[in-house]
Amino acid sequence: MKENKNQKDSPIFDETQPHQIDAPTFKGTGIEMKAPFVNRYGVVIGDSLYNSDDSPLNNWSDEVDPSIMSGDEWVHPKNDIGWNTDENHEMLHQRRAENGFLHHDTHDTGYMKD
Repeated sequence: MKENKNQKDSPIFDETQPHQIDAPTFKGTGIEMKAPFVNRYGVVIGDSLYNSDDSPLNNWSDEVDPSIMSGDEWVHPKNDIGWNTDENHEMLHQRRAENGFLHHDTHDTGYMKD
């Protein structure tokens, strides 16, 4: 899926990233997945490869200021390792429950969860 020059092929499939172990699914949460993008340094963010020819990490020298690798342009809003935490999985599960998703008619999946 390429939308423009700043978009890259997406690792997203059915509102999740199945290539990652413990990757969350955003299905039923109302949260929209976002495609990878290219930041102003020519580095692909969000493709899960963590490797671009123009990345400062691949062109490191004493002249590279590490502060250039800080800020929002270095973090993908939905394909970030932070989404793999138990806390964020629980938050997504709660969003699904609020949207009426994942009901189980013979088992109370919320029993002893509070």
